[in-house]
Amino acid sequence: MSFATLGLSPALIRAVREQGYQAPTAIQAAAIPVILRGLDVLGLAQTGSGKTAAFALPLLQNLLLQRGAGVRQTRALVLVPTRELAAQIGEALQVLAQDLPVPIKVVTVYGGVSINPQMMALRGNADIVVATPGRLLDLLDHNALHLSAVKTLVLDEADRLLDMGFADELQEVLALCPQARQNLFFSATFAPAVQALAEGLLNNPERITIAAEPECAAAIHQRSIQVDESRRTPLLRHLLQTEGWTRVLVFVASKYATEHVSDKLWKQGINAAALHGELSQGGRTKVLAALKSSEIQVLVATDVAARGLDIPNLPVVVNYDLPRSTADYTHRIGRVGRAGEHGVAISFVSGHSSNGEAHFRLIEKRQAQRVVREQIAGFEPTDLDAAPPATGGVKGLRKSKKDKLREAAAAAKAKSALA
Repeated sequence: MSFATLGLSPALIRAVREQGYQAPTAIQAAAIPVILRGLDVLGLAQTGSGKTAAFALPLLQNLLLQRGAGVRQTRALVLVPTRELAAQIGEALQVLAQDLPVPIKVVTVYGGVSINPQMMALRGNADIVVATPGRLLDLLDHNALHLSAVKTLVLDEADRLLDMGFADELQEVLALCPQARQNLFFSATFAPAVQALAEGLLNNPERITIAAEPECAAAIHQRSIQVDESRRTPLLRHLLQTEGWTRVLVFVASKYATEHVSDKLWKQGINAAALHGELSQGGRTKVLAALKSSEIQVLVATDVAARGLDIPNLPVVVNYDLPRSTADYTHRIGRVGRAGEHGVAISFVSGHSSNGEAHFRLIEKRQAQRVVREQIAGFEPTDLDAAPPATGGVKGLRKSKKDKLREAAAAAKAKSALA
């Protein structure tokens, strides 16, 4: 299948060719014709599957048809959970739209930076607005834009939108959009709160579920290395020195750990930086650019970097701390093996409960894949747990009763608010 068979205009086909797209991915091939027909879409697909172009291309095509000589209005709204994802989607839309026969204005807005430049950018309105919910509401309060003309609403990484506590803000935004609109809902997981939101938001949607493609899975070589928790930083330094990695994304559990590990590496002569949610937007943009350009070798990050970020040709990710959930594990390792590339995902497995054998066995069980344990000479573990087979949860890592009640309440609230 080619992009020419999906119903896209010649101008957009030229645009995708200029960006080096050879053939549509599975999610693109399934979603683009449905979106062009004006139907609602519920798309479930893993990270790195090409979801952005799956909705960006039909959005642009519809705007080419709608955009006349009259006053510009915001006809498409894309809501995302993080600043980095907003910037990435906005850039992708601008690149695809830059040579179209009708000028399409794309404005990206998010918090953590001054609101004034964004208000200036919205003067004269925008055809497409890509936004995080909080900053969008701030701009609406300032009358910097209006949503009364929105014809298509996209929720990307919808599971993360709810997980990050945007439920109330999301309801406010939805209340300001016209009820008669097309809704495109993309998510990698389908928790109860996400299902409730989808059921209340979508109108007879076309459900598109794309399983992880075998070639994509094969592109990521997973490794697990047993090591005492106290020896993880020396092991990481050893691997950096012996494996020849030019760039590495290291995932840890907390802001403190990002700074602690990166400082230790820096003192050992390794160019490293920290990325976490409390870093300013300028700081986050700077360290990401430094990693992409190989100005730094190691970026130590919390899960703020696990979703949506596209770092071309990234060869390695390391789970210094194991993630809390299997879904987060999938998103973390999905930073490599993108667009047909090959990469390595390494997990440190120690005897500590949060990084132990039992928890990693649960991750293996949920992804239906066994990863052979390795030991590195000089870093052999001394405190491994004698872990029983994973049976569906790990004490201290399963959702607490409080978490379950909060999730159920969020699902009920989302359903009732959209009823």
